[in-house]
Amino acid sequence: VFLLTGSSSKSSETKPSAIDYFLAASSLCVGIYFISSIPEISTRISLFNELTSTQRLFSALIILLTFEATRRTVGSGLLIIVVIFISYNLFGDVFEGTLRHGEITTDHFLDISVFTSDGLFGVPIRVAATYAFVFVMFGTFLEKAKGGDFFFNIAALISGKTPGGPAKVAVFSSALFGTVSGSPTSDVVTTGSITIPMMKRLGYSGTLAGAVEVAASTGGSLLPPIMGSAAFIMAEFTGITYTQIIIAALIPALLYYLGVYLQVHLRSLKLGLEPMQTDSLPTLKETLSLGWVFLVPLISMIYALVKGYSPTYVAVFGTTVLLIVCQFKKHTRIGLKSFYECLANTTTRMVSVTGACAAAGLVIGGITMTGLATKFSYFVFLFSENNVFPALICGAILTIILGLGMPTPSAYILAAVLIGPVFVNDLGVSMLSAHLFLLYYAVMSAMTPPVAVAAYAASAIADANPLSIAVNAVAFSIVAFFIPFSFVYNEELLLLGSYSDIALVIVSVTCGVVFIAIGSEGYLFHQLPFFPRLLFFVAGFCTFFAFGWINLVGLLLGLSLMYYLNHKNKSLKIST
Repeated sequence: VFLLTGSSSKSSETKPSAIDYFLAASSLCVGIYFISSIPEISTRISLFNELTSTQRLFSALIILLTFEATRRTVGSGLLIIVVIFISYNLFGDVFEGTLRHGEITTDHFLDISVFTSDGLFGVPIRVAATYAFVFVMFGTFLEKAKGGDFFFNIAALISGKTPGGPAKVAVFSSALFGTVSGSPTSDVVTTGSITIPMMKRLGYSGTLAGAVEVAASTGGSLLPPIMGSAAFIMAEFTGITYTQIIIAALIPALLYYLGVYLQVHLRSLKLGLEPMQTDSLPTLKETLSLGWVFLVPLISMIYALVKGYSPTYVAVFGTTVLLIVCQFKKHTRIGLKSFYECLANTTTRMVSVTGACAAAGLVIGGITMTGLATKFSYFVFLFSENNVFPALICGAILTIILGLGMPTPSAYILAAVLIGPVFVNDLGVSMLSAHLFLLYYAVMSAMTPPVAVAAYAASAIADANPLSIAVNAVAFSIVAFFIPFSFVYNEELLLLGSYSDIALVIVSVTCGVVFIAIGSEGYLFHQLPFFPRLLFFVAGFCTFFAFGWINLVGLLLGLSLMYYLNHKNKSLKIST
């Protein structure tokens, strides 16, 4: 971390300073100490065996080094949150009222934070070092073998000839690449470097091009089969298998992309945006001939997941298959030099995730010591008055706030520790629905103003204002902010329940996605005035939650509006 990231924005990217070398050497010494002390640490009883002077020194050092690593890799936002939580741990006994807790000594704090699995070396850092690392490695090798080009060509074949073709290509290619990369920002940089300039060449504004890419890339972290490191952390936290999580996440993710695609389509019709030029589109034969090697590892990974193998095994297996099949094509071949570069790039990409997970571990340790999660549950419970809907709104807002400027894993971890128990223990929401709900909003925070990390990445490529990109990206993804509420109330969206109920709910919510997309864009055959747009929103909300006659009213209202507007459009064409 200290040799790859400078202490400030003015630091040289290629020449580490003396302080960087000092911190790196300190990290090495601390690491050697903890590795050599494993027999001693594993046999001691936490809070019973007193810390030695050496243990105090090295536990304090590793916490301070974690602070600096977090600041360098993630930024000051997460560091400030960590410092606030630690300050509360050490000085919360002077508070009055509900927030007061018993005295926590420095030794108590160091013991729990460093020498137990509830702190620094807990679930987040374990997931980063295992599941997350091997899946990031797979994505890095896939990118090196030009897998991104294959996904782009597939997307171009599907939607390139339709109105607004380049924007739709961005949606499909970002979805395909995003499910492998698991990072909205990485997806924006990789696929956006192709799609954003292409959209601008065909008349799209920089803001529109960037917004489409950000909306599409953000959804990649919600699309199975990989979904990013936060999904692995969710599996560890909840005890739900990763296979169950990706099966449950499939329909909501497809609905997310349906909403984005429909809004892009309607916006393209409204603005009269052109399709891609035919001569720039690849042929199906050419695409499959050059890119079949990328389908083999993906199918192999899905097969391994279905068979119940661990996520770590699946990622290593997929990477091995990829390395073998890529040797059959000259343009995808990975030599020794490229192999080494991929390993180096994997390590570099893991820097920010590891720093964020280590910091989140310290927060979890503090929450465990003080019982803050229980107190937080009490406040949310009071606010919601034992009603699920207000609590969900509160949880969604807090998760987005926690995620501003942070990697998705950190946002999810904080939300899962603070808000998850309220949903599950106090309000009776199922473990799967509750944590998938929090994961959704942790992911959405990547494009939500005012920070919107993914939008800043797109702004550099699109040469447009990042805040404008973020606002437009949220508008394109408006459906995604309602989908989590829907699957909490209708678990059939998570493929739980009878086949008939699952089918009915999927059809109903799909209609809701269509209605909200039309209302949001204000276009169907022609520009819509305010009142029809409002009616489409009402119809969409009614069908989203699938409650008896309310659902039926929403379906009838939305379909009647579409029929009326279609009939009116035909009449206008006949009269002209």
